[in-house]
Amino acid sequence: MREMAQDYASLGVTEIARTVCELLEWKRANGKLKDQECRQLLERLRDQGRLTLPPVRNSGPRGPRHIPLSEASAPQATLEGSAGEFEPLELRAVQSQSERRLWTELIERHHYLGYRVPVGANLRYLVRSQSGEQVLACLLWSSPAWKMAPRDQWIGWNEEQRAQNLQLVVNNSRFLILPWVRVRGLASKILGQCARQLPGDWELRYGYRPLLLETFVDARRFRGTCYRAANWIHIGQTQGRGRMDSEHRAHGLAPKDIYLYPLYRNVRQQLCQHPNLKSLSRSDS
Repeated sequence: MREMAQDYASLGVTEIARTVCELLEWKRANGKLKDQECRQLLERLRDQGRLTLPPVRNSGPRGPRHIPLSEASAPQATLEGSAGEFEPLELRAVQSQSERRLWTELIERHHYLGYRVPVGANLRYLVRSQSGEQVLACLLWSSPAWKMAPRDQWIGWNEEQRAQNLQLVVNNSRFLILPWVRVRGLASKILGQCARQLPGDWELRYGYRPLLLETFVDARRFRGTCYRAANWIHIGQTQGRGRMDSEHRAHGLAPKDIYLYPLYRNVRQQLCQHPNLKSLSRSDS
């Protein structure tokens, strides 16, 4: 990787990452390069002094990304009732530019963590009411935490098994019920429907079906009631480090409650093996 960073320095960091992926055959199940993850790894190795990368090319102002807000994400009239009154719910994977813009605005404006560019495999959802017009919620599913002791102990895998099968875990990294939506039982209803729909949507985009869902809940703000109601399993707390902190340096973050949701029977045994996901059927769930 040092040699490639040196030999292809004129190409820029992004092209170096793609070249590394091609030469090392670092690809997703659908054949696409894992260039975002590779770039993140290269930057970490650079920060550790293990290799040298070319300076980032000046492509415009740097710093936090500015998300322009429009009337589309502005607060609306309060919606009240029970979840059943709004069924059937439509969970639509975001695809078009207009949907991406709306989703990004809603998260930036109304989620307490705001918008961050997701790294690696991810799916964004807009949840609408039965009329198809009213947006009720937004979700983001993305790559899992690299290491997490309570989860790894619950699964029971070793280092090699985790490295091989970590991509089969998907993280619910954003879940936003819009603040003017006060509908009883809606959050758990969405989580249940998403657990049924996500595996197929993920397979369409990335070529394989995930086995396990995870999420982190800030206990200072939330009680995790909707996850418990949707049969997610509370297994412990994080240690207050970032999700990619494999060297135990990034302390200072608030610990969060960890919840898991197995998508198939015997999921722990499957994650400790080398599963052929395409052989899994709905009868296994």
